[in-house]
Amino acid sequence: MQGLTEFLPVSSSAHLRIIGELIGSGDPGAAFTAITQIGTETAVLLYFRRDIKRICLAWWRAVRGDHGTDLRSRLGSPVGGPADLDARMAWFIALGSVPIVVLGLAFQDAIETPFRNLWLIALTLAGFALVLGWADARGAKQNQLEDLRPKHAVLFGFAQALALIPGVSRSGGTITGGLLMGYTREAAARYSFLLAIPAVFGSGVFQLAKSVGEFGTAGTPSLGATVLATVVAFAVGYVVIIAFLKIVSTYSYRPFVIYRLALAALVVVLLLTGVLEPTAGAPVE
Repeated sequence: MQGLTEFLPVSSSAHLRIIGELIGSGDPGAAFTAITQIGTETAVLLYFRRDIKRICLAWWRAVRGDHGTDLRSRLGSPVGGPADLDARMAWFIALGSVPIVVLGLAFQDAIETPFRNLWLIALTLAGFALVLGWADARGAKQNQLEDLRPKHAVLFGFAQALALIPGVSRSGGTITGGLLMGYTREAAARYSFLLAIPAVFGSGVFQLAKSVGEFGTAGTPSLGATVLATVVAFAVGYVVIIAFLKIVSTYSYRPFVIYRLALAALVVVLLLTGVLEPTAGAPVE
């Protein structure tokens, strides 16, 4: 489920929370979710390996002063010369990662408990579906990644940070922000994948370090189950990246909007009938 939904604008964390409850294992927890995301982000590293290598090398050349030793040149925008778009992209990814780091640390307790309430997840699934649909219909869809500016990088970062609330979706938040700023669907999706790399790996490693010694205790999956889930998420996620980028370059986001609304309605029905409990269920072993 992590591999299938991480890159789609449908919220992987919401799906893990719902599926965990439905199969009787309870809420897998924020730590399990963050660690399995390492698998899907490794798929991003593999798929975008050439882009990432080019961006990192360009950033290093700019920092060491190949374009000039003044600040602007080291940031990839030398005075009187062409901008180094790859070096600028590296700085934009760093800049866009700041909001989710700051807000993630500030709201860590809420992310791990109250934000995982299924009533809230149903609300965010439905509410953000409407926002995504509106942005897809109204966005200018003209800007490419070459048009990225510092202000937009920060706004992309805040859009990504909305994914701290399960039900919003990391890719959904970033893509919606991009559409509202006039970026094409494909440009917004590609930047969404690149921007997620520092945040997801940082969160996953942080949760992994924090969870050492707790795997298999009441309320947490075992280490073996977590590793297996991470590997499966990597394999499935790689296939989903390929398919998703082809879909967004041809079709609208309407099917995802409809799916989110339908899933939100289903969650509400299951909550009202007692099939699902709004807060964490039975411990996972």
